[in-house]
Amino acid sequence: MNKIKISVIWWGSGTFNVLYGLKKVFTEEERDLRAIIAMTDSGWTTWEIRDKYWVLPPWDIRRAVAALARDTWFVRKLFEYKFKWECWVIGWNKIWNILLTALADIKWSFESGLDEACKMFDTEWQIIPVTLENVHLGVIFDDWTKIIWEKNIDVSDKNDFERTHNIDQNVKEAFLVWWDWILNPRARESIMTSDIVIIWPWDFYTSIVPNLLSPGMKEVLKETKAKIVYVVNIMTKKWETTTYELPDFIDNIEKYAGEIIDYVIVNDWNISDELVEKYKIEEWKKPVKMKEYHNFLNKKYKIINADLINESDVVRHDPLKLAKIIKEKIAD
Repeated sequence: MNKIKISVIWWGSGTFNVLYGLKKVFTEEERDLRAIIAMTDSGWTTWEIRDKYWVLPPWDIRRAVAALARDTWFVRKLFEYKFKWECWVIGWNKIWNILLTALADIKWSFESGLDEACKMFDTEWQIIPVTLENVHLGVIFDDWTKIIWEKNIDVSDKNDFERTHNIDQNVKEAFLVWWDWILNPRARESIMTSDIVIIWPWDFYTSIVPNLLSPGMKEVLKETKAKIVYVVNIMTKKWETTTYELPDFIDNIEKYAGEIIDYVIVNDWNISDELVEKYKIEEWKKPVKMKEYHNFLNKKYKIINADLINESDVVRHDPLKLAKIIKEKIAD
């Protein structure tokens, strides 16, 4: 049988869950998975490595390598290990960052170093940086404040001293800055040869949109014959999508990617009142759900409502539930 070729586009800590879920639900004979990862991370230890060794950000690539490695548990534990009592770059960085930086230096190429790492850990499928250029993310907020670097945009409430902008508002525009950049040819080939392309949720402007901003991405998403699936965030996020409703998420994906979406997958399962209140008070977040069905009747895309959550003390997408929906309602 022909394998189903699935490209997943994003950046963020949920990378592991989505790829692991797809790996579990699609059999080895069915699946051909590719992870396309944004290259705009500039937070703390990643910033040190980028600045001192002039490499692309390795942090979130590690999650894709761990998820797609055959011995996922061991690889994940190894990548999370870090030295505690060494110099700044070594002491605060986890093993994966140090390893990929060394491999990139030895192979004279970040992408070649990543290929070597995938061989070392018996990774089954492709992991592809969306661009090979040294790019950074910039945004403009509703009050026209312009902020450069991802680490300056995503400021925690706990780090008041780091704030350079009012976080109680939405982002109105995102852009890439500083260097010439193009879409990685391997990312283009992956999308063009896929059967399904999934735009996965995480932080909307600092995780999802950077992938869509690479010149050439909008065009290849329009050209591909793949079914394009957008999985919507379960919750809004303070200082990026504070007031967003479902149409705002979809409209802003189309703003940067064009009208390319075939399926929108959105959670319709109720979150407990206790957790809703907790998120509202502690993080100023609210659930994202379908409210007015008639607004979506004449759209090009189809809405798939489903129970997507794994609720414990936090609200997250359940990777197995989501992978089953993709297999049963789209791939089949």
